[in-house]
Parts: sequence; C-alpha cells; structure tokens
Amino acid sequence: MKAVIQRVNQASVRVDDEIVGSIERGLLVLLGVTHEDTEKDADYLFQKIINLRIFEDDEMKMNLSLKDIGGSLLSVSQFTLYGDCRKGRRPNFMEAAQPDHAKALYDYFNEKAKAEVHTETGTFGAMMDISMVNSGPVTLLLDSTSKK
Repeated sequence: MKAVIQRVNQASVRVDDEIVGSIERGLLVLLGVTHEDTEKDADYLFQKIINLRIFEDDEMKMNLSLKDIGGSLLSVSQFTLYGDCRKGRRPNFMEAAQPDHAKALYDYFNEKAKAEVHTETGTFGAMMDISMVNSGPVTLLLDSTSKK
C-alpha cells in the first residue's frame, strides 16, 4: 500500500457538488492499494500515519502525532498512486488492485482509523474534488513494502 500524507489545517472532499467528508486540523491521506497488499500492510500504514510526529510542540519542533494533538484524518482512495509513468506518456495502472480488493483494504484501514481518531472519508470509486489548506507545507510518502 502507498499513502501520501499531507498535514492540513482543513480539508474536504466533494462528490457531485456535495461535501462527503471534511476535517479541520489533521491529516489528509491519499491511499493506494496494489494486488499483493493485505490487512498487514494496512495495519502498518495506519500505525505509522497516526503515530508520525509531524505536528509542532510548544517549542515549534515536530514532536507530536495526530493522536497527541487530537487531530482528524480524511482518508481518500487513490488508485493513481500505482500509476507507472516510466514508459510512454500515458500512465499504466496495472499495479493498482482490482476494485473489490482495494475497497476491502480501504474500508479496513478506515475502520481502524475510526476506532482511534476522528475520521472522515471520500467515496470509493467516485470522481472526487479535494480541497485543502496544507500546513507547513508538510507532505510525506509512505509505502508498506518499504518497512524494515
């Protein structure tokens, strides 16, 4: 699984001109799933994301996690994270998981998140418009296959 994590002051996702998810201070997470991913990959990314110390403490040092600040998470499915652009000019999405597998892991990730932090989501498979105010800016990439 891959995730793009953006620290935000606010973020929202719209489907058909209707806001389906909105948060204030927290993290916008774009989540992509590939064929080989399992719940173990989702567990790894989830724990990394909610415990990353990327929010400033009183001394303006990145020492606090999403859990520490009581922040929110906005999770959006993003199969294009597995777009391969190395050949030609059109991305190849062969590494993106089939929708049933991807949705199952996306839902699993979101249920874990909802149990620990305030979590909002996009709509799996829908055309979505995302608005956000990136704080910092802070944007990080995580890949469950890179864990050590």
